[in-house]
Amino acid sequence: MITRRAAFALPLLALPALARAQQRTDLTLLLDWFVNPDHAPVIVAQEAGFFERAGLNVRIVAPADPNDPPRLIGAKRGDIGVFYQMNLHLAVDQGLPLMRVGTLVATPLTTLTVLRDGPIRTLADLRGKRIGFSVAGFEEVVVGTMLETVGLKLSDVRLVNVNFALSSALMSGQVDAIVGGYRNFELHQLDIEGRPGRAFFPEQHGLPIYDELIYIAHRDRARDPVLRRFMDATEAATTFLVNNAEESWRLFIAGPRRELDNELNRRAWTSTLPRFALNPAALDRNRYERMARLLADRRLIRSVPAVESYAVELPSAR
Repeated sequence: MITRRAAFALPLLALPALARAQQRTDLTLLLDWFVNPDHAPVIVAQEAGFFERAGLNVRIVAPADPNDPPRLIGAKRGDIGVFYQMNLHLAVDQGLPLMRVGTLVATPLTTLTVLRDGPIRTLADLRGKRIGFSVAGFEEVVVGTMLETVGLKLSDVRLVNVNFALSSALMSGQVDAIVGGYRNFELHQLDIEGRPGRAFFPEQHGLPIYDELIYIAHRDRARDPVLRRFMDATEAATTFLVNNAEESWRLFIAGPRRELDNELNRRAWTSTLPRFALNPAALDRNRYERMARLLADRRLIRSVPAVESYAVELPSAR
């Protein structure tokens, strides 16, 4: 149920196009994973009444399997999904009828991380080392591209699937480095455990800058005005949480999410705030073209499609 714990603050954020009396429309939002600070704008939009003001009744669903959202959206069993830009290129190439309709986190989050007190000081020191990963598909692109900037090849390292135990695999010495750990989570987790990490950022070592988390919808709904109302509501919520970080945190950990009130999530909250898309509906075509070219060069996708075939900037709500 949508609450209005912060309703007194809403008049400060004008939403003239959204404030008209209208019957509320049901939307199902499929997250990429369990609720965490990466999803702050949608949680704040729900808890502070921004969705309600937009005439929306949004049901937020955390998937049992993080691979489900794109398949469910493609099958029209959900309205909006949280997904990853890099994965979108592969999903579209494989025939899923998906369209990027907005951006949630507008900067890369993934890292290649080693222990700060370990022997690896530069990327060149990774020669002959083991690098752990969780999700197959992109680790070769990320690691291979980064290594090339220091004259190494992917064959100079050994990739090890450690499932989702990235931090523990690194701390235990099972691997010498991990790829895919987020700078707003795993780095804090390592520090809290007393084993701080040293991060190498892909966008500073050969990879183009990209959107980490995006909103997707079925291609048939790419210009649905209801989706634009969703984007406008999350835009207002993002501005609200940036201006009112502590109040937004209290909304975030309210009720069933109280278990998220711990040091790791508090640190992640602070680290993630400056990374949210302030204009989630806006589309930076260059980001998608650059990433598509890289993936095509690496033969992960067959060709470089026209951006408008899989990414759109929703028209303004009326």
